[in-house]
Amino acid sequence: MTETTERAGIRLTQQAHGGGCACKIPPGELESIVAGLVAPDPSAYAHELIIGLDDGDDAAVVRIEGGRAVVATADFFTPVVDDPYDWGRIAATNALSDVYAVGGEPVVAVNLLGWPRETLSMDLAREVLRGGLDVARAAGCHVAGGHSVDDPEPKYGMAVTGLADPDRLLRIDAGRAGMPISLTKPLGVGVLNTRHKATGEVFPQAIEVMTTLNRDASRATLAAGAGCATDVTGFGLLGHLYKLARASGVTAVVDVAAVPYLEGARQAVRDGYVSGGTRRNLDWVHPHLDPGRYAEEDLLLLADAQTSGGLLVAGEVPGAPIVGELVPAGAAAIRLA
Repeated sequence: MTETTERAGIRLTQQAHGGGCACKIPPGELESIVAGLVAPDPSAYAHELIIGLDDGDDAAVVRIEGGRAVVATADFFTPVVDDPYDWGRIAATNALSDVYAVGGEPVVAVNLLGWPRETLSMDLAREVLRGGLDVARAAGCHVAGGHSVDDPEPKYGMAVTGLADPDRLLRIDAGRAGMPISLTKPLGVGVLNTRHKATGEVFPQAIEVMTTLNRDASRATLAAGAGCATDVTGFGLLGHLYKLARASGVTAVVDVAAVPYLEGARQAVRDGYVSGGTRRNLDWVHPHLDPGRYAEEDLLLLADAQTSGGLLVAGEVPGAPIVGELVPAGAAAIRLA
């Protein structure tokens, strides 16, 4: 932790009921909320809104003049680590990821801050914002103000606007049978973050993953000619892969042995450090999953609610492990092999 939090004896993860992307509203509930929330006549703007609400892509994309498209997204969450500067870096990396996940480049961001001003020092809030600013600068993205509210629980994130080539986007519905599945970051940050919240143990390997921009992975994906991707965040690998397979009309076969994990992740599951969000992810996907011979430990790791995870790509990305393939649609949307 920073010197400020150490002196105050404050653990930010204890200031909220949950942490990171594990705090997302469960996917099944969320889909029921947003179902039908479209304009009365979608055809009126179909030529402009390239990616919208239909399949649950990571960001909205709107075609503008000059052969370009605007990318818009927003993401925020409660503390996932105790260090305020690291939390700011993680939240900003996660927010920027949605732009990279559709093949865009971030241009400008505004901060979204909820802060319990009577119980937590504003110096800590400054550290959070400093972390976000440093990540945005590294991404070449401007930060221009934002919005803050007095909130019983601390929350931080960003609304990000970017640009993309409308003819070279990464979409969740563009997967086709025969494509390999690549994963650009290892899994396991969710269970390690849950252990951190419960014990105070710090896991540098998880922080490193969560603060690594998906910029290079996105550019490599586009350069490889892939057109289908999403990022792996609060719904876990299984949840996001299910959404991709469903939108693309295929079945995803996962080579479980090929999926990479952070050191300590499997032990964290064995020791019981599994968030409620991870269990809800598994419950949601289970009716659409053929688990084969795999037991609960493997299923929980595959459903682990990630924060600022990597890209899940239908295609081969140089340097990223291939963790499965897309095949013609079968009885289950996901099959473990």
